Amino acid sequence: MGRFIYEGNVKTEIEDRALTHLQLVITAKLRRGEPFNFTWREDPSIGGGRTTVWVHARSSLVFKYSGSRQPAINREWIEALAFTANAPSGLYLVPEPAEQKAAGRVEVPT
Repeated sequence: MGRFIYEGNVKTEIEDRALTHLQLVITAKLRRGEPFNFTWREDPSIGGGRTTVWVHARSSLVFKYSGSRQPAINREWIEALAFTANAPSGLYLVPEPAEQKAAGRVEVPT
């Protein structure tokens, strides 16, 4: 389990593979100067509910991974996450879709 840390004090645990895909979408949006909301559901063990943060160019973001290997990237998942990030409600984690073709996976150099 990795961690997404916003502004040093708002944190959530996200599986490493999902966190990698979220990082790619978030950094792409920020490179284009596009701020957005990012929402996640809190674990019931800490009271449940959801948290939303406003992500912008000056946000302090940390993507902390528990594993050392970079996972293969599913382009369809990137597209699905980017679709939510561009919607008025903002980015949220959607389930990984099945890949349509073998070309959908690319290796990201470490």
